[in-house]
Amino acid sequence: MTQPQLETLLWSREGNIATVTINRPKVLNALNAQVLRELNVILDNRELTAGLRALVLTGAGDKAFVAGADIAAMREMTTQEALQFGRLGQDTTRRLESAPYLTIARVQGFALGGGCELAMACDIIVASEKALFGQPEVDLGLIPGFGGTQRLARRVGLPLAMEILCAGRKLNGREAWQLGLVSTVATTEELDAALAQILKNIGRAAPQPVAETKKLARASLEIPLEHGLAAEVTAFASCFTGQEAKEGLSAFLEKRKANFSN
Repeated sequence: MTQPQLETLLWSREGNIATVTINRPKVLNALNAQVLRELNVILDNRELTAGLRALVLTGAGDKAFVAGADIAAMREMTTQEALQFGRLGQDTTRRLESAPYLTIARVQGFALGGGCELAMACDIIVASEKALFGQPEVDLGLIPGFGGTQRLARRVGLPLAMEILCAGRKLNGREAWQLGLVSTVATTEELDAALAQILKNIGRAAPQPVAETKKLARASLEIPLEHGLAAEVTAFASCFTGQEAKEGLSAFLEKRKANFSN
């Protein structure tokens, strides 16, 4: 397998679990165009991601997942360059959402601006109690450009989203969990153990049904209920033609652990 040439990211893979680390700790892992392009290179590489069950996205160091977009780079942007940068960020977040494996944000510190948007594009967010989520773009004379105005209300409801987007409210990890932004919260010391348990549970499940479930659940946010139900029952029936259902049902009846292949 050819390893990608990366300058701003670290890539590792162990079995069917991969980890991508945004590696710019001196600027709190701030997002620039190079980070986003390199992340897209990974997400688009079918050889690299073949057989993946989950991809963990995190940031280098203890202080930040991603503290936001690179303000120094943004200050010099023209309107056209800002449009291209916003589209690049949205392309990246859509790739995370549509990947045929689960994407998990491991948030140990700041997840502000583009960092919050990147985390929200992941299927699961595992956060430290000391994590800090927010969308402070209006304080810079801007608005979120990577999907924050669209995804945040879907996660936490419109009233709270408006306070975060327009009034600068920030949520620590436990508040974010209580309000539905975060899937799992843990102390800093227990963060990796909590993540490991989730990965273990994912690894125990049948790969194709997980991928199909992700696709259907994501679509439920954008299509009418009746269309979603029709898609679900069709996918449910199609499971019975596959080996994974045969193995899973047989294992249950035989009181043994199912053995699913990739």
